[in-house]
Amino acid sequence: MDKFSENIYLVGLMGAGKTTIGRSLAKRLELDFVDTDRELEVRTGVSIPTIFEIEGEEGFRKRESQLILDISEEKGRVVATGGGGVLREENRRSMRASGFVVYLNVPPRILWERTRHDRNRPLLQVADPPAKLTQILVTRDPLYREAAHLVMNTGHAAPHEVLQHLLGELSARWKL
Repeated sequence: MDKFSENIYLVGLMGAGKTTIGRSLAKRLELDFVDTDRELEVRTGVSIPTIFEIEGEEGFRKRESQLILDISEEKGRVVATGGGGVLREENRRSMRASGFVVYLNVPPRILWERTRHDRNRPLLQVADPPAKLTQILVTRDPLYREAAHLVMNTGHAAPHEVLQHLLGELSARWKL
């Protein structure tokens, strides 16, 4: 297999470090980086909360699915997906078929520490955000695991530690 005939997809809940790790990984491997949430904002010209407000979660998910399909047709990118990118079966299939999927698994209490001041998270604009994070993880964890080729339990690990571990895993796969 050509070293980068696939994409590298990072999946996990909001606050798992997909964008931070993804940017660093792309730079290290000299690949393009795509953050699906940012790309949706560029394509629509509005923020994620605005898409949710106007189209609801279903409208957002439809746009997200089309974007994941578009990305899966190109190769050699590092892709940080939105936390709900795994909700639709066609997204999980597209990612697995076109790349190597890494699940960054982080406990809900750590995710809450990382996201509690971020008002750009529509699903956390509820009375009890920590409970909502736990509920979302219970629903999505099996889907992340189904999509993933590799599960990384990152917890309190620093981004550079996660990056080094991931590079080690990728080296074994692609002989970097």
